[in-house]
Amino acid sequence: MDILTLIGVLLALVAIFGGTIAKGSGLAALWNLAAFVIVVIGTIAAALIQARPAVFLQSMKILPWAFVPPRLDPEAIIERIISWSQVARKEGLLGLESLAETEEDPFARKGLQLLVDGTEPETIRTILEVDSQTREDFHTQAAKVYESMGIYAPTMGIIGAVMGLMAVMQNLADPSRLGAGIAAAFVATIYGIASANLFFLPVANKLKAIIQNQGSYREMIIEGIISIAEGENPRNIETKLQGYLH
Repeated sequence: MDILTLIGVLLALVAIFGGTIAKGSGLAALWNLAAFVIVVIGTIAAALIQARPAVFLQSMKILPWAFVPPRLDPEAIIERIISWSQVARKEGLLGLESLAETEEDPFARKGLQLLVDGTEPETIRTILEVDSQTREDFHTQAAKVYESMGIYAPTMGIIGAVMGLMAVMQNLADPSRLGAGIAAAFVATIYGIASANLFFLPVANKLKAIIQNQGSYREMIIEGIISIAEGENPRNIETKLQGYLH
């Protein structure tokens, strides 16, 4: 669990609800069905129009990462890479075949299999870098779905406010309905701005940081695999990979 995300969400709720109560408006003032429909449905509609189906579905899959990021253990993978290099020096690259079959990380397993197949180091690098970059680009596109929602939501809030004020203008002859009508109109603005700045944009940035971290993790694996293919000393490999921990 990413405790900072959880704390941030809770503080955001406190800021909105607590601020409303402190201003004397009451929680009921924050609810307006029409504003909710305009802002939430409108924002989702805009995101659906923008994104490819595969990208939008992926954005739904990676949303939990903001709260529970994928577990990466760089120190553990460095230890495994060093053990692979030691096996390769003693038994040759074919000695890694059994390790490739039992490796749980699909990316590392692919690299090991390329080593076992006797693939040239530069070819291994090209194959793995293309794989890594393709994954990173796809996940980044998915994260940008939330970034786009953070852009669209405030605009939808303004649209909701304008539509609410239009309804108020139709009731100018009845002053008793003006106050409630204007308040309801601005609820849409609150929905749009608050959702964008307290959820969509922060979530997008958090996801992009996680995706970048995953890319660095795979880059470390690539360097380790290439070093093994080039027959580097295990101690030198360890020294090189330790740099990724900083």
